[in-house]
Order: sequence, then C-alpha cells, then structure tokens
Amino acid sequence: MKNILKKTAIITLMSLFSGQLLAGTPVLNERQDNQETRIKQGVKSGELTKKETRKLVKGQAKLQKMENRAKADGIVTKKERAKLQHKANKESAKIYKNKHDRQNRQ
Repeated sequence: MKNILKKTAIITLMSLFSGQLLAGTPVLNERQDNQETRIKQGVKSGELTKKETRKLVKGQAKLQKMENRAKADGIVTKKERAKLQHKANKESAKIYKNKHDRQNRQ
C-alpha cells in the first residue's frame, strides 16, 4: 500500500513539474535580460535617442507578450520557440543598429 502511494505521489509531482519545464524558456529569458541591459547602457552612454529607446523598449515588450502567449498552454513548441528566437534576433539587430548609427543624441 505504501509503495502504491509513493508511486502515485511521484507521478503526480512529475506531471506537475513537467508542464513547467516544457513551458520554460530560460535561454530566451536570459537573452531578454541582456538586451534590456544593452538598451539601458545605450541610454546611459548617450548612444540611443529617446525615440530609439522608446521603440526598442516597445519591441522588447512585444517579444515578452509573444513569449507569454506561447507559454499560456503550458508547452512551448519547437515552432513557437523558433518564432521567439527569430523575434529576439530581430530585436537584437535593432539594438545594435540604433546604438551604432551616427545620430546626434539629445
């Protein structure tokens, strides 16, 4: 009887945590943190204008919204991960482009 209860408890815990593990996107979360740091550094150094900063922050918010939608059902599929990765790549390129253009900063 104890053996059956232990197995049931283990299976229940595994099923609870497996959904969270499958829906996790730790690589994307770390990447978003890095991109936000790059934006803050660009503002601090004067490499980004207010308008550029506003657009970049809006792009990061859109990426977060996409991630939240992908996680809503508890599983982030390969296709969803690919879309998220593509969006993160585009946002990263925008950050680089805006930080390295030769505009007057205000």
